[in-house]
Amino acid sequence: MFTSQGPTVRELAVQALSSVERGYDLLSPKFDQTPFRTPDRMLDAVEETLAQREGSFGAGLDVCCGTGAGLGMLRRLCRGRVTGVDLSAGMLAGAARAHPDERVDLVRADARALPPELADSYDLAVSFGAFGHFLPAERPALFSGVHTALRPGGLFAFPIGAPIPPTSPAWWAVTGFDAAMRVRNAVWRPPFVMYYRTFPLGGVSADLRTAGFTVETAPLDHFGRRADGTPRWRLLLARKPAA
Repeated sequence: MFTSQGPTVRELAVQALSSVERGYDLLSPKFDQTPFRTPDRMLDAVEETLAQREGSFGAGLDVCCGTGAGLGMLRRLCRGRVTGVDLSAGMLAGAARAHPDERVDLVRADARALPPELADSYDLAVSFGAFGHFLPAERPALFSGVHTALRPGGLFAFPIGAPIPPTSPAWWAVTGFDAAMRVRNAVWRPPFVMYYRTFPLGGVSADLRTAGFTVETAPLDHFGRRADGTPRWRLLLARKPAA
């Protein structure tokens, strides 16, 4: 699961007992050698789908950009400037090393309260692998901030997986992980919010519509389909209405 260049079990334990911000500061030097980094296969699938459906964009925003895995995709899709936002200074330092491009801006901020200077600035916003860090009650602030950052007609796009059936070993793994995190957060401070089963398509779509988006999905057929014919992964496309 982890390479020899990745974090040790002790380092992961220290991270898990820290706050989200401090934990990622600690993990950032080795983050790209962990399974937590968004796989290139997913980034390529999202890029290909957006390019086929939309063509190119003006300016791009990566919400919770981490060490910058999604910034390269945005640089190819966007003609204008690209901005990565993250709470962790350590992760942003990694993104800066990975993308020493004058078109890339990096901003340290909480995604639930994006800086007002980002308002009405972007044509495309994306996010990868970060939504488990937000409790359901925090989604309205997150989505409202992205809506404000987009120009009229702008698009907020991110992948979302199909529900895992209880018959799958993966269901038991993520359910056990979420239960362990709830116990950890009940008895230890500061909390480390990271859950795998708090971002269902139905609830997320409803919150996006409440924030002012229109919502549709596109299948990411690169990852195949389930036995019932539904895609294993979809690209959720939330659009801010044109003025």
